[in-house]
Amino acid sequence: MNISKEQIDDLNAVVTVNIEKEDYSDRVEKILKDYRKNANIPGFRKGHVPMGMVKKQYGQAVLVDEINKLIQETLNNYLTEEKLDVLGNPLPKEQADFSWDAEKFTFEFELGLAPKFDINLQGKDAIKQYKIVATEEMIDNQVTSIQKQYGKLTPVDVVANDNVVAGLFENEEASISKQASVELDSLQEKTKEQFIGAKVNDVITVNTKDLFENKQLLVSQVGVAQDQIDAIDVDVTFTISEVNERILADLDQELFDKLFGEKNVTSVSELKEKIKEDAENQFAQQADQQLLNTVTESVIENTTFDLPADFLKKWLQVSGEKQLTAEEAAAEYEKSEKGLRFQLIEGKIITDNKLQITYDEIKDHAKELIKGQMAQFGQTNPEDKELEEISGRILGNQDEVKRISEQLMSQKLLAFYKENAKLEEKEITFDDFIKEVYN
Repeated sequence: MNISKEQIDDLNAVVTVNIEKEDYSDRVEKILKDYRKNANIPGFRKGHVPMGMVKKQYGQAVLVDEINKLIQETLNNYLTEEKLDVLGNPLPKEQADFSWDAEKFTFEFELGLAPKFDINLQGKDAIKQYKIVATEEMIDNQVTSIQKQYGKLTPVDVVANDNVVAGLFENEEASISKQASVELDSLQEKTKEQFIGAKVNDVITVNTKDLFENKQLLVSQVGVAQDQIDAIDVDVTFTISEVNERILADLDQELFDKLFGEKNVTSVSELKEKIKEDAENQFAQQADQQLLNTVTESVIENTTFDLPADFLKKWLQVSGEKQLTAEEAAAEYEKSEKGLRFQLIEGKIITDNKLQITYDEIKDHAKELIKGQMAQFGQTNPEDKELEEISGRILGNQDEVKRISEQLMSQKLLAFYKENAKLEEKEITFDDFIKEVYN
């Protein structure tokens, strides 16, 4: 057997596999002998069927199967030994005069080769690395939210500015009938005015367009379908069943201990510092994700290389469960080209900078995730044996392993980008971050 490669250009090659009779004859003969031993053909005892009959009935099918196996083994070994970085899979070239009745066979395969390129992390403009800070207003609002959450409700006779009003939203034609507990502060100002001064059993008519400051509350409070919140424009009645004044919880040591454990926070200033720290830790995760996305887009834009597009379109035609037309394959290539480019770029970054993930790293990360979840339920110091058992079960699930691996790789790439990309830090509030990044 002989295998050779013809380099068409930097991105395309043709591999030719020449197979002689001696390369496959022993394999075919062995299979046919096994067939003969086990064949059940009327008129012959088992194991005594004439070999000629076995060859006539099964010979070509066995030949085709064994040669295909031989080709696959040969190609895989060749690509590995020659260290050829291919895209997709080798595509067999059609042969007009091919016949399985021959003794010698020649097969040709087209290869699409991965391009050689250099990574460019230094674009023309620096990439903004956002540092999101918690404002005093945000911290004060969170303090008030905590006081509301841990406060108490006291019944009152008349609705006032910051009360909580329970009742029933109804509109028979729109199939709305929903019990709700409404914070007056969540209402739009002109709707809020209709409620102030009302009493139990009063019926207030409001329009869904004018109801809540946050339209998403139409889903949870009124029962509007998610896909209808922007379109719905109907009057609904609200029959008041209960009016409560919210008494805020005192900012005392009992509340601090309930929130953060005994004596971990001992004053309002420490409470605010803790809220600020927790908020900015969460903001940092959002800023990191945004940075990862932005650097990814930048590196794709600034790292240019050609792909074996014609080969990949032909490969897409035949690689799926359903064969595509040339037009469908071209459209599929257009959709997947950017993702393929980033896969190649990411792979090169990982390889060149030894960012590969080890099993021990996956296991350690799984343990940290488990510890974090257990801490939420008060188990702050689990034994290592317990962590080993739980992580072992998790890592037995390949989907979980894949998910954890992707998390770790994102962390490694983010750290690499922070160290090597052209970045410019910008301090910003969360509201301004949302406006600037997500318009």
